[in-house]
Amino acid sequence: MPNSFKVLIVDDDPNISQLVNLYLVKEGYQTTICSNGKDAIAKLYEDTYSVVLLDYMMPEMDGLETLSNVRKSANAQVANVPVILVSAKGEPMDKINAFNVGADDYVTKPFEPQELISRIKAVLRRSSQSDKESAPDDINVGKLHISINTYVVKAAGVKLEMPPKEIELLYFLASNPTKVFTREQLLDKVWENDYKGDSRTVDVHVKRIREKLGDDCWRLSTVWGKGYKFEVD
Repeated sequence: MPNSFKVLIVDDDPNISQLVNLYLVKEGYQTTICSNGKDAIAKLYEDTYSVVLLDYMMPEMDGLETLSNVRKSANAQVANVPVILVSAKGEPMDKINAFNVGADDYVTKPFEPQELISRIKAVLRRSSQSDKESAPDDINVGKLHISINTYVVKAAGVKLEMPPKEIELLYFLASNPTKVFTREQLLDKVWENDYKGDSRTVDVHVKRIREKLGDDCWRLSTVWGKGYKFEVD
């Protein structure tokens, strides 16, 4: 039984949160329920959770804003907690926005309880495997510093504000300099099973990374008709 795992359920609809809680407890998970984003953030600082189930549409602070605040936290334990966004909004752009902010998965309502549990298990497996692996090396290219361990990117000593997926994409490309990757390959390598939508989300991420990095001895280059690569002069 996975009773060592703690799940934080965040939903302003008590019927949904209690139903989800019922199934998770039956599966052996420890659970905590809260009804809004502010309380959820407070809970994350008070205790350690294995995964967060976060409702998208909530009053005051919606799921996207809550997730953004979590990912920007200076507390690594809080910033890196796996988050599954749960929403009745199923449009591709809604999912793109969620993954851009740093969601680990996206589940559309209504959902089958067993599907949700399977998604939780998949996220926990990835998180557990990541913890077991040795810490990857930081990358230093000229005045560019990329740390996937602390999710920090600096250019000329200045920390750049980047959400987790932008950092992961930049780190992956910089780890394979001059090698060209298609959008589909990048989705597979960086997003893995977390995203099933439009591959154009890769273009959005690359554009934002370029805007933040500026011009120096490094760049993300477009290989027309193929994909992207990281180059250094």
